[in-house]
Amino acid sequence: MGEITAFEPTFMPVGVLTAALQELTPREARDPDPDLAVEEWLDYAASLEVDCIELSAALHPSVADIPAEAMLDPVANTLDLREPFTEARAKRVLAAVESSGVSIADVAYFDDLLHEDAAIRRKKHDFMILAMDAAVLLGVPAVCGFVGRNQSRSMDQNLVDFEESFIPLLEEAKARGLQYRVEQCPMPGWTPGDNFHNNIGYAPGMWIALHQICEKHDVADQFRIHYDPSHAVLMGQDTRSIFQYLADAGYAFLLGGMHVKGQVVDSRGIAGWGYGGQTVQRGDWVDGEVSPNPADLANAWQKQTVLCEHELPGTARHDPLAYLQNRTVDWLDHQLAARELLDFDVETTPLIVEHEYPPARVQDKDLLRPILAGSIAFTRHIDRAAASMYALQSGVLAAQGIPVQGVGREAYRS
Repeated sequence: MGEITAFEPTFMPVGVLTAALQELTPREARDPDPDLAVEEWLDYAASLEVDCIELSAALHPSVADIPAEAMLDPVANTLDLREPFTEARAKRVLAAVESSGVSIADVAYFDDLLHEDAAIRRKKHDFMILAMDAAVLLGVPAVCGFVGRNQSRSMDQNLVDFEESFIPLLEEAKARGLQYRVEQCPMPGWTPGDNFHNNIGYAPGMWIALHQICEKHDVADQFRIHYDPSHAVLMGQDTRSIFQYLADAGYAFLLGGMHVKGQVVDSRGIAGWGYGGQTVQRGDWVDGEVSPNPADLANAWQKQTVLCEHELPGTARHDPLAYLQNRTVDWLDHQLAARELLDFDVETTPLIVEHEYPPARVQDKDLLRPILAGSIAFTRHIDRAAASMYALQSGVLAAQGIPVQGVGREAYRS
């Protein structure tokens, strides 16, 4: 008879990205009082019964280089950094953290930090450093963002650019005791150009290449990935295979955070355009030239939206065939695979719900509350189910020498 191991499942905390509701605090109220939006979001998050928020920062529309009408999503500057975040501001926000009982997981600023225009790049880097300073004052462990891409250079040349330009940002993070967590969205609609991969940190092969550069410069501990399965689905990947690839390569430690956002592939769109997305006649080019109308530039996102639509967890139908085809996220296996294959602290790594399902992106807090509440509950229950399966199978049964039934989803299987 084997040893007796107690059944002790370990659950992940659940949070929400504040970009889910940009207009919780109307701009006419939050612009003159820049910390009001954070206070109100913490109270709103408490009503949703989440453990934490991911605090969204962004260049204010008045100083952004991309017009608001050209963006797929509204500007989400819950954390307003037009003026530096001070100790007095931090004291006010931390009081709201304490009163709400909701913590801040990290500060998120998603932008192109390898922009080919040197002045624009400098502005974005300066803003990211402001976000880092705010993270320190708020006592959070990380900032989250993109790497970006220099559109004037090849992908190999971007590795050189990363080493020359992005490593100094990671050194700034190291000096502050922070991680920089890269979300892997390829950002295909960021520009009207032909590139699909406009954020070079888009896939495990590239994560490892970038991390190896970081290793040379003693900032390897600063570079981590904020994994989002929706982007894997966009590129035809599945979570288990990605996690297995990292484990096989010795990089199972590389994930420092997780978004829970899905993607539902449109089979008709795939039939028409393939996984490269719509390449012509989108509306962002007029008579062979890039349209001068900023609103037209949003049509560049048809590189992505012709293929699929973002899923708020729980809003898509249960579709086992789609899971097997990597055309929507297999949430249960996502959570199982993380425990089975990754090296991370389950109890301190939050699942951050990111809401980008277009029909449900209502900007009314009362209408949105039950939508988010349902998705958050789904996320929490899926994680609890996966944690229970993992604890039972790898703990209780394994200790007693009892085999686990069946095969389960397998990495690399086609």
